Amino acid sequence: MAETLMNYIASQAALVQEAAEALPHQFTHCTYSLGHIRQAVYLCQTCAAPRGICSACSIACHTDHEQLELFPKRHFRCDCPTVSLSHACTLHRTPEEENASNPYGKNFQGVFCRCGRHYDASLERETMIQCLVCEDWLHESCLNLRDKPSSRESTPAREDPAPTESHEHSAATSDGDDDTHSEASSSGLPPPLITGTDYDALVCGPCVARIPILRRWAGTEGVMMVSRDDSGAAWHIVEGSAPSANVNETVNVDVTDDGPVEVGTKRPLLPLDPSAQPDAKKARLVLSEPFSSGELSSTRTNACLAPVANPAAEHIFAALDVKEQDPSQLLGNGDIFLTGDWRTRWCRCDSCLPQLQEHPYLLDEEETYEPPEDPDSQLSLEELGARALDNIPRERALDGIRAFNDMRNDLVKFLRPFAQEGKVVAEADIREFFEAKIETTKQGQGYAA
Repeated sequence: MAETLMNYIASQAALVQEAAEALPHQFTHCTYSLGHIRQAVYLCQTCAAPRGICSACSIACHTDHEQLELFPKRHFRCDCPTVSLSHACTLHRTPEEENASNPYGKNFQGVFCRCGRHYDASLERETMIQCLVCEDWLHESCLNLRDKPSSRESTPAREDPAPTESHEHSAATSDGDDDTHSEASSSGLPPPLITGTDYDALVCGPCVARIPILRRWAGTEGVMMVSRDDSGAAWHIVEGSAPSANVNETVNVDVTDDGPVEVGTKRPLLPLDPSAQPDAKKARLVLSEPFSSGELSSTRTNACLAPVANPAAEHIFAALDVKEQDPSQLLGNGDIFLTGDWRTRWCRCDSCLPQLQEHPYLLDEEETYEPPEDPDSQLSLEELGARALDNIPRERALDGIRAFNDMRNDLVKFLRPFAQEGKVVAEADIREFFEAKIETTKQGQGYAA
């Protein structure tokens, strides 16, 4: 019995720790009042309408509902307080109008990836990776990073892949790019062609195709693609050479007393005769020095440093542009994998920078809202109970202590026969005790041993 009790105590401590790790944040405030922000979104599959709720409402309002975590979505406002859900919000009690500008893609139907499969956590073996742009989730096998596992169900008929509508918006706090791909290994599967440590962000092919600046960089250094030579060949990585004018090269800059200088403008080779040099002072600017986030999004260069388009990548996109193309004959899907520090490598000339600024997350790390941490998340029920006891009036506290002592005495009487007979106390026995306590309490009687 002692061993069983110790095991029970250990299991309860493990559950407390697991709960603290799973729910480290407070869930007392709905995010509706914050407006449209980038935040973790949950799909309530019990409620009739396919709407998204914030992390606080997923716990406080829909805790007994079946839910599917959609992870961060940009420009999203919590639907829990709106009239689109019949389940009343317990955190924001004023009914609100529907969120007409929320983006509801196929993920809100429980459908993910270009293969169009419904997600089932109990059956899924593969790592799924989130697209930086449309924020859909894609299987590694659908990105041609591995063969499709044999245990997976067959893929439905392919539809024209249309990226989920996305909105660029700046939210409240920053978490970098942690959500763009999973660090977890696929269960029981060999490593993919490109592992999670080899790149920092994924952009799916349809999104690349509709953003010209990404299409130009596809297949160049630091912007990997996956392709094959013909329909029966093995998949391989496509990654070209460095840009036509490397951003780390040394660029001459004239510094004069007459006004601001133009950064990044190349100058003709200077004559060897020192006397032929102009009077302006000379300076050298190395563009490899780190920029702050704000500097990166606004710094311009006159010389275009974008690479020459990779012919292999252009061939892939040309095939994708053909309507009714047989998917089995495609040499690639146009997906790109951006390696570390990719935001610092973009060309920021007068032509390229405006294209990047149309999608701010390509220039600066996005801010994603996280609820405040719960200082009590590491405390057990006993510790929380003791704290609550300190904060209630003395008479009520004494009544509570007396009630606890009565229950303890009744529990000792209930367990004594087990100890005398050497019987193991099962979970069903404990449930029987407390069910009897509840019943007798309702009848206004004490527990009779």
